[in-house]
Amino acid sequence: MRDEGARFALLVGWCVDLFAQTPYYQGKTVRIVIGSSTGGGYDLWARHVARFIGKYIPGNPDVVPQNMPGAGGTVAANYVYGIAKPDGLTLGAFNPALYFDQLVGRPEVKFDWAKFTWIGSPEQNDVLHYIRSDAPFKTIDDLRNAKEPPRCGSTGTGTTGHYIPLLLEETLGIKTTIVSGYQGGAEIDLAVERNEVVCWSPLIATYFGREPYKRWHKSGFTRVVVQTGSKRDPRLKDVPTLNELMQQYKTPDSGKRLAKVVLTAATLGIDRVAGWTEPSRVVVSPKDVILAR
Repeated sequence: MRDEGARFALLVGWCVDLFAQTPYYQGKTVRIVIGSSTGGGYDLWARHVARFIGKYIPGNPDVVPQNMPGAGGTVAANYVYGIAKPDGLTLGAFNPALYFDQLVGRPEVKFDWAKFTWIGSPEQNDVLHYIRSDAPFKTIDDLRNAKEPPRCGSTGTGTTGHYIPLLLEETLGIKTTIVSGYQGGAEIDLAVERNEVVCWSPLIATYFGREPYKRWHKSGFTRVVVQTGSKRDPRLKDVPTLNELMQQYKTPDSGKRLAKVVLTAATLGIDRVAGWTEPSRVVVSPKDVILAR
């Protein structure tokens, strides 16, 4: 990933008869099940994809987005995997780092991530961590030495809002109180404005791509304290990368290896689409262009 997210995932039960005279999708409607509420980065990307993807599918089906928020995308993933028919008419858009939840054995996970296939990506992105400027933390050292950890919003485990704060604790010793249960990024935005939480970890593209972040950044309402890319984003040239901070604070090699594993969550898969010859479930992540089983 690299959250909100980065990060965007697209799953589909796909069944295509390549040799049929009439395209399988002709006259049909495809749903994109979105694993978050309206207004967030995943929702906006899924709706944007829904406008155009139909004309690239043989038969040119209609494509309709449907929000199904809950548990950071797990509700949508469970639905696409275990309830929706694997007939190519149901797609899902949610966080590709949900496989973390399966790895740690969370009981609410009803999908097998290894049986999904990555086929593409709307963008390549990294994650940032911001905090309200009026919070009593001005520097990384302030965060490391905070007597009362900042409260950060999250839509659930397996999302950037959850694993980035935990990664910052493991690598830099920054403790955070994670407030989970928000339906999507839009709800976290409201919580930040109300001062219920003071920090979050969205995708860089989300932060610079929609409101209220553009307004917040311009007015100084928020301060970005770290970014996860291998080099600084030109729009955040004064914000250190996690790698830079790990060097500065002499993070042990075990922490550096952990960061490498966590931050490659959205880089898995192969680099081209295979033929659609049998039913399969398919994923699009924000770090890959086109992948398939």
